[in-house]
Amino acid sequence: MSAAADIRNDPDFRVLDETDDYIVVNKPAPLQIHPGAPNGARTLWHGLCDILAYEIANGGQVSIINRLDRETSGVVLVAKNAAWARRLGLAMQNRQIHKTYAALVHGCPAWDSLELDAPILRAGEVMESDIWVRQIVHPEGAPCRTAFHVLERLPGGLSLVEARPETGRMHQIRVHLHHLGLPIVGDKLYGRDDRCYLEFIETGWTPALEQRLLLPRQALHSWRLEVRTEDFQGTWQAPLPDWTLPLPR
Repeated sequence: MSAAADIRNDPDFRVLDETDDYIVVNKPAPLQIHPGAPNGARTLWHGLCDILAYEIANGGQVSIINRLDRETSGVVLVAKNAAWARRLGLAMQNRQIHKTYAALVHGCPAWDSLELDAPILRAGEVMESDIWVRQIVHPEGAPCRTAFHVLERLPGGLSLVEARPETGRMHQIRVHLHHLGLPIVGDKLYGRDDRCYLEFIETGWTPALEQRLLLPRQALHSWRLEVRTEDFQGTWQAPLPDWTLPLPR
């Protein structure tokens, strides 16, 4: 880790590692990765542009390699120049970047480890759905595979589960856990009540939603990222958030 990684800490994220070619950060929830509107809220991209202003002024760039949902926290790898953007982009394309997530879920599975091979597609393609982005497991969907391992069974009918996606479909881990009957705590779309998603959009966070969801964000965290190519190896970890404090014992 470079010395700069100890001091370049934006209020919204923390730098885990940095070289002349890339920077790795721990993105918190609910910080969004990219701007969605010209005058929208501050995003990870804005913060990276601020701390990399010198590099950008001298021909550098900000290329975010692995994207996380707004409510998912954890390791994000960012290339600082065109050569490394291409290099890491090809590694992603060739499945040489391996991601490990941790999820706090409702339920205690009987299995310790499980590999789920279940295709997914957008629900609106095969049924009525008033939530456009919602994905479901369906035989006509794109191939989708995730390896799961139970890390800990917790009081209150909860479990901490490791998830290693072998494909990269939209909402893959969340959809697969919901399909297994293990919805992620705080997940407004694939949780125990998907009406929470539309309710949150209309009302924002309320005591009623807190009672049903327990957490204001989905308890999904990208805690480990590994790059393994012929000429480069890198591994980074981001500490797990403290999800247990607001939960009933």
